[in-house]
Amino acid sequence: MSVLRRKSIETVLHQGEDEDHAQLKKDLGIKDLIGFGIGIVIGTGIFTLTGLQAKENAGPAVMVSFVIAGVVALLAALCYAELAAAVPTAGSSYTYAYSTIGEIFAWIIAWDLILEFALGAAVVSRGWSGYVAGVFGLPSRWFAEEGSVVNIGAIFIALLLGAVAIRGIRESKWVTNGLVTIKVLVCVFVIVVGVFYIKTDNLVPFIPPARPSEGTGSRLTAPLWQAISGIEPSTFGVAGVFVAAAVVFFGYSGFEAVANLGEETRRPERDMPLGLLGTLAICTVLYVGVCLVVTGMVEYSQLSEGDAVADVFHQVGLGWVGILVGIAAVAGLSSVILVDIVAMGRIGFALSRDGLLPGVFSRVHPSWGTPVLMTSLTVGAVAVLAGFVPIAVLAEMVSIGTLFAFVVVAIAVIVLRRTDPGMKRPFRTPLVPFLPIVSVLSCAGLMASLAVETWLRFLAWLVLGLAVYLLYGYRHARLGRTVPKPLPAPGADAGGGGAR
Repeated sequence: MSVLRRKSIETVLHQGEDEDHAQLKKDLGIKDLIGFGIGIVIGTGIFTLTGLQAKENAGPAVMVSFVIAGVVALLAALCYAELAAAVPTAGSSYTYAYSTIGEIFAWIIAWDLILEFALGAAVVSRGWSGYVAGVFGLPSRWFAEEGSVVNIGAIFIALLLGAVAIRGIRESKWVTNGLVTIKVLVCVFVIVVGVFYIKTDNLVPFIPPARPSEGTGSRLTAPLWQAISGIEPSTFGVAGVFVAAAVVFFGYSGFEAVANLGEETRRPERDMPLGLLGTLAICTVLYVGVCLVVTGMVEYSQLSEGDAVADVFHQVGLGWVGILVGIAAVAGLSSVILVDIVAMGRIGFALSRDGLLPGVFSRVHPSWGTPVLMTSLTVGAVAVLAGFVPIAVLAEMVSIGTLFAFVVVAIAVIVLRRTDPGMKRPFRTPLVPFLPIVSVLSCAGLMASLAVETWLRFLAWLVLGLAVYLLYGYRHARLGRTVPKPLPAPGADAGGGGAR
């Protein structure tokens, strides 16, 4: 037995064809994949992080930060597209790592994705609750994003959308596609209306000059590269643009959830690449457009840190547009939560099917075709976190987890090109190994721009995951089970002649 044992590509491709493996329903097309992708990407990043990062790190250049983050995501998506089309399965980067660089790395990636999706869904649930309170005037004591003892709104939306995810992938796609249509239309409307209220003076200076960080403990909250180099921590300037890019990457995190749906896609060899790349193209254009409007309408230092997109319209006397934005935010954040929950269920399903978690978690409902128990546990965990724990400060952990997964996927593309050059590849990542190497380096660069304390929390989570793997997963993995040798036929020579 070895922690570097690997699952063959053939085994992955034929999972679900025998009685020992459950199989998910194939019910998704390219429009559905793009709908799920936009559903998870357009949310917290556009409605919350835009104003926050413009005010704290990048100024009007926050739109450049979104472009940088989008380019890094695009490089990763090109790598994802090759693997998702060739190996359409639940688990995405976890399964890719299992087939290329070994079981322990696959487990680390899966543990990392659990953190990303669970924490992301909980954070967004609290954000959803705050927007609902603002739009409908509900009591902040029970619906405020932060500060309340029990956030009723966050618990409610987590349980409601969890029920949709449990009911089936068809129902999930209907709800997601409807919510995506609403928020995309409102985002386009915001850009079209906001352009007429842009003042060029608000965009100067485009990159505010660097200034020393304020407050105590700045070394711990400084980007990793600044802490290592001994440079005095600072905000704004070119460094601030990259810090903002690392943080707003949270807005792109989760697009790989599309790759988790490969096993439920009717034509994955065609639709998975188009779904991944189409998602990023549409979302990047919307992000940059909204950033231009927000920072052009109001001077960056006057932006709201919580609901900047809605607030800028209130500041210029268009309160009715602000209300529309609030409604779009509610729809947008709802779809993010739903796709996070769906993706979490599929990751747990893949882990259980491989024996790294108990087998009961890979059982699917006979009618709904979903991993009910795994999804139910996910919903419960998200509801508890969202209802009782103010975890907005951990949003950076979603970014670092996603970037780490992207690094592994890029490495997997290079490894598979060498170990299995004859594998059928409906989509081929261009310029291998150059492009995957650039993807690894760019992801590492953004990770180095995240705070030291984020790295410490991330490492602590990985240590906990390794403990779970060594205590359970390593001993129960399907690849580690010994298959009894068949008894020799009567009269056969039991000792000779055969291959070792």
